Amino acid sequence: MIFVAAGTQDGRELVKALLDAGHAVVASVVSRYGAELLEQYGDGRLVVNDKPLDEDAMMELSRHQHIRLMVDASHPYAENVSRNAMAACRRAGIPYLRYERPNTPIHYEKVYRVQGYEEAARQAAALGKHVFLTTGSRNLKAFTESPYLKDCVLTARVLPSAEVLAECAGLGLSPKQIVAMQGPFSRKLNEELFRQYEAEVIVTKNGGQIGGADTKFEAAEALGLPVVLIERPVIEYPAVAGTFEEVLAYAMK
Repeated sequence: MIFVAAGTQDGRELVKALLDAGHAVVASVVSRYGAELLEQYGDGRLVVNDKPLDEDAMMELSRHQHIRLMVDASHPYAENVSRNAMAACRRAGIPYLRYERPNTPIHYEKVYRVQGYEEAARQAAALGKHVFLTTGSRNLKAFTESPYLKDCVLTARVLPSAEVLAECAGLGLSPKQIVAMQGPFSRKLNEELFRQYEAEVIVTKNGGQIGGADTKFEAAEALGLPVVLIERPVIEYPAVAGTFEEVLAYAMK
């Protein structure tokens, strides 16, 4: 069995590619919705886990499912998932392979690069009062509780799930501060949303083209809006693949 951390669109597509190549796969996601997207493949060689896994849980699952290779196709910013996966592989003696989607090239001069969420909040506050967040829901607390943003108007674009909306409400965001939509979004739609919510600064990550980063940068540039870009975490991986073909070749070893 091959384990795939598959909580992204390209992670799910990689699972299908492995199944199509004849491999048995354990795919791990962090939500029931993610599991439903995988289960549509309807393959008897696919086992889906929809519960978060720490290092020990990955170890246990690896033993139980006789995992021979772990492919980490988690989100580029899911640092804890990657570190837990690498640690579990070291303990279990299982090969680890990171599938890393490419960054989106950036040529826009009004991009301010930062290394974390606190720095992003501070930089955003210095650039405008109406802050449009496109960083997902998992780190919203860093913005809603930031002293730098206490006098700013926040708008958060998040997935339209009941769990995420409840999380937003718990952080004190009102309905008019929440844009619940599933991307990726076109440049035109990004532009319209930025206008509609009177955005003065955009906060985002470089999730690559598949994550819609290119159209966010294009829309911001078209409107002349500054962008605060949270850089990807720097992680030393033991092995990295940048294409599905490389993953499939590695899986055949």
